[in-house]
Amino acid sequence: MTASERVALIRPGVEGRGGTWADLGAGSGTFTLALASLLGPEGVIHAVDRDARALRLLEQPAEDGAGPGTMAPAARPLGARIVCRAADFTRELDLPPLDGVLLANSLHFQPDPCAALRHAARWLKPGAVLIVVEYDVARPNPWVPHPLPWSDFPHAAECAGLVTPRLLANVPSAYHGRMYAAACRKPKAPSRPE
Repeated sequence: MTASERVALIRPGVEGRGGTWADLGAGSGTFTLALASLLGPEGVIHAVDRDARALRLLEQPAEDGAGPGTMAPAARPLGARIVCRAADFTRELDLPPLDGVLLANSLHFQPDPCAALRHAARWLKPGAVLIVVEYDVARPNPWVPHPLPWSDFPHAAECAGLVTPRLLANVPSAYHGRMYAAACRKPKAPSRPE
């Protein structure tokens, strides 16, 4: 998938420029950079992954001109500021209140998508968006041990206390049929009676 295809996949869920986001399970940052280009220089992204080595690809350009790191310098002058954190996003994290969370190819490593979504949503401001990018497959395999097909996503979002799940886009995948992007929201705080 090209950089422009990644941007197009998540663009319908990103409402405007700026804001503070987290990319949970960011890996080497291919979707982090797509999000950075959409948020622009007013934005901040906390890229969180257990693999510090993968995050280093996001922090530094590749010497040989290959790999995701080569996109970072191009994305940074016009894109969001990226703060890399080597941590397990399923554990306690010190994150600020977020305008959005991106979970790109990270939920299929979690045996309980409802619990993972609920945990990720804890940092969202009321009404903020959570975007998921996943393979649209139902059967587990070595690379997607806990699949979350689109047909199961609305139930997982509802179970996590999130609202208005919607399909943003889907694209063919060279590895597993199709990929989809979906969004849902943390409910807005109920208004106080006067």
